[in-house]
This record gives sequence, structure tokens and C-alpha cells, in this order.
Amino acid sequence: MMTGHKCWGYGQKDGPSEWYSSYPVAQGNRQSPIDIDSKQVIFDPCLKPLRVSYELCTSLELSNNGHSVMVDFKDVDDKTVISGGPLEDPYRLKQFHFHWGTSRGCGSEHTIDGVSFPCELHLVHWNARKYRTFGEAAEAPDGLAVVGVFLETGKEHAGMNRLTDALYMVKFKGTKAPFKCFNPRSLLPSCLDYWTYPGSLTTPPLCESVTWIVLKDAIRISEKQMEKFRRLLFSTEEDERVHMVNNFRPPQPLKGRVVRASFKV
Repeated sequence: MMTGHKCWGYGQKDGPSEWYSSYPVAQGNRQSPIDIDSKQVIFDPCLKPLRVSYELCTSLELSNNGHSVMVDFKDVDDKTVISGGPLEDPYRLKQFHFHWGTSRGCGSEHTIDGVSFPCELHLVHWNARKYRTFGEAAEAPDGLAVVGVFLETGKEHAGMNRLTDALYMVKFKGTKAPFKCFNPRSLLPSCLDYWTYPGSLTTPPLCESVTWIVLKDAIRISEKQMEKFRRLLFSTEEDERVHMVNNFRPPQPLKGRVVRASFKV
């Protein structure tokens, strides 16, 4: 999401279990991701439907930041926002990125009743009504809102093709490619029922500034599309090749937080 100044990654020496030494908030009270235990979730009839207004979005470029692959957006006005749901204000779309594993059995950051998905999409938004910049919002308890979408493998996802077909251009860490006119609305399921809870960024600096909105319904992509993510590299062109896989943080302790659902089971 935002890269801290210190080196971190997903290897044995610099992976999630070691992040606390550089980022003590890693052991804080509202860390993400979490396991969503459907028996502990509370249906909240006061939660509003989530409104997604992405019609006028302007995507800029696709990049490999050495931790994930990301598409960023022009975020100078409130034309591309999410609102409603658990949010008081509209939140502007800044970027989206993915977390994935080596195989079908793992990859998502959030889990449902202990079950992982092969991949999870995060659409990152910030509160521009209250904060001047994304950086300022990222340090405020109500600064960010992230929509999490689970990906499972099955039939091909037409909306995903333009993205997966472009991944070869950002194979190496630090590479970027123009990626215009992409509307991520195509990556959302038709039903926007969700779980919500107060959490954090799932990558350093792990700021506890995120209102999480995790969608109940997964989207499907083909195994072939998923494989294109796994061909990306954590390494630069000069380095020894290291495939970008298992770039997820495991679930963190709930520490008394309540997960609310917008829907009844």
C-alpha cells in the first residue's frame, strides 16, 4: 500500500512475522487482515448499502512495487468514490492491488471461517473531505477505506483480461506501464453485501487507519489468468529471479473488535 522507509518483504528473514521489529504497531489493537468468523459476526440493520461511483475514474499506470502489482488513479476530485456502507464521508479511489499465493489453497489476506482464497483484491480509498493528502489520511483513524474482494478460480473473467494481459509489462520490481481507461467496477461482484470492521494497512507501515469493507461474494477468474500473477517477480532485472507469490499477511488477533455484516445469514 505505502512502502515504509525500511526494508520488508515476504521472505523468511523480512516477512510478516518480523515486521514488528521495524513497525511496532504490527502488534497493535486494530491490525489487519483478520479471520472473519461467521458465527461471531453481528448483523447491523443500520449499515447502508455500499455505493460505488467509478464511472468517471481515470486510471494512470500499472506498476510492480516489489510487493504487489498496482493500478493507480488520478485522485484530484470526488468523481471516483465509494460512499454509504459504514462510511460517513465519500472516500476517493487512490489505487488497487492484489495479494496471492502459489496455489489455490492460499493467497488471500482475509479468511472466512479459516478458509483462504487464491487471491484478494484491495481497492484503496481515502477521505479527502477531512484530509488534504493521502499520506495525511493514512495516519488518521478514519482516513482510509479499503474494499476487499476475494478471487476464486473457475471460469475466465472478461473484465480481468485487460489487466492480466498487461502484467508481462511489469514483470520486474520497479517497472511501470501506462494503463489508461480501466474501470475497476468490472472487478466487483454484482452483489455488494459486505462485512466491515476497523483495521489497518496490511503492509508496512501498518497504520491503523482503515475501515475495512470485505465483500461477501467472490469473483471468479480462470487458472490461466491467475498464473499470470504468479509469473511476476519480487526481484529487479539485475537480481536473481524470485517469483512474486505468497505476498499476503496472515490473519491478526481480533483483540475485542466486532465485525458487522450488512446482510442477514
